[in-house]
Amino acid sequence: MNVYRLTFLICLITLIYSCEVDSIQHIEDEPIQEELYNNVDQRLWTHFQQFEREAAKRGHNYNLDTHGTTGEISAIPEDGVAGTCQYGNHINHVTVDIEFWDRASNLLREFVVFHELGHCVLARDHKESSFSNGICTSIMRSGTQDCIDAYIAQNRDYYLDELFSMSN
Repeated sequence: MNVYRLTFLICLITLIYSCEVDSIQHIEDEPIQEELYNNVDQRLWTHFQQFEREAAKRGHNYNLDTHGTTGEISAIPEDGVAGTCQYGNHINHVTVDIEFWDRASNLLREFVVFHELGHCVLARDHKESSFSNGICTSIMRSGTQDCIDAYIAQNRDYYLDELFSMSN
């Protein structure tokens, strides 16, 4: 009788262990995919999140998903255009040029995405002013003037403060 109990116990333990392992493997195999932003290319999500965080640091709360902002990375036919924003009539859509995206650094990608969100979310116009040394005073410059971009790690906070200052 002890042999039967021991056999039963071993079978029970094996059954329980195998069920737990299967369920754990099944859970791990399933991709965890939380939809952060509807109708936004996943490659833009980190920049959208960072925009929200930077705005919050400066006292402005935005939820780009509930705002209805959409975004994609695709070809823009105009030469020299890295990004666009279509806005108005309940449309707030950012497009970043795929060729630009593929060759740009993360900081330069952020610059373009934030510039376009400046139009789409903050309703900012272009601001063409420059400092006496020729450096652009705003991330919202159009790129058609002669000012020099200086969106680098050392100047990033200045440009983001200016972006979220809500002044044109």
